[in-house]
Amino acid sequence: MPEFRLTQISDTHLTRRLTRLTENFARVSDHIATTRPDLVVNTGDLAFDAPTGKTDLEFAKDLHDALPVPCRHLPGNHDIGDNPTEVGEAPKQPVSEEHRQEFCALVGEDRWQFEAAGWCFIGLNSLVMNSGLAADAEQFDWLARELSRAEGKPIALFLHKPLFLNLPGDSETIETAIRYVPQPARRKLIEMIARANVRLVASGHVHQRRDYTFGRLRHVWAPSTSFILSDKRQERIGIKETGLVEYRFRPDSLEVRHVKAAGLVDIDLDDLLKAKPGG
Repeated sequence: MPEFRLTQISDTHLTRRLTRLTENFARVSDHIATTRPDLVVNTGDLAFDAPTGKTDLEFAKDLHDALPVPCRHLPGNHDIGDNPTEVGEAPKQPVSEEHRQEFCALVGEDRWQFEAAGWCFIGLNSLVMNSGLAADAEQFDWLARELSRAEGKPIALFLHKPLFLNLPGDSETIETAIRYVPQPARRKLIEMIARANVRLVASGHVHQRRDYTFGRLRHVWAPSTSFILSDKRQERIGIKETGLVEYRFRPDSLEVRHVKAAGLVDIDLDDLLKAKPGG
């Protein structure tokens, strides 16, 4: 395959009771039906709140199954719970093996690997990192094997949380620690990918569009397809808008296109939560 076209969506936050989010997903689905990529990857938070209501994840899976092209998924903190950090208190909804297994049973693998157009594609579950769950150590062992098996091929890495803000050694504060892959797992992950030919790290989670290169590694933050967060709720780091990201992979080359699908609305979460049920 000389070219592989992949569309990344993220943070769809789907639930039956918030129809405006479903409408935004419909606009994304329309765009995918028109552009027909080879694959769609959702980098997490498929559901609005799966840890307290599995029906949200079931609803999200049904809508993703209706997409006109194949789709792979990765879990987000609103799918299986959040991971602990080196600083700050434990998350209110900590990641659990029960929720991880529910995700795998309903949605599919929480980590995956495949090859296309001369590239190796790896998807990771960033929420088990630093959790102490057996799945954390198992995933790092699996990743080491997959990086070795790539045998120098360019690698595109997908996960829910970005690696860091600007620099690998960026300090974490209590307020921002949950935004990035937590320490000390982050250090281990960065050391591993530095020894391989990783060219792209694609993530979501922050609900802001961002695209920058550090060294030879390109970091792409996909925006949410569902809603944006006000400046009162979250500082502005990148571009606050809904959207998606389109990639074209060719042997040893990569093109990235940031897209605002037609009809996609920048719904403010605060306004959404103030509205009546169903709004």
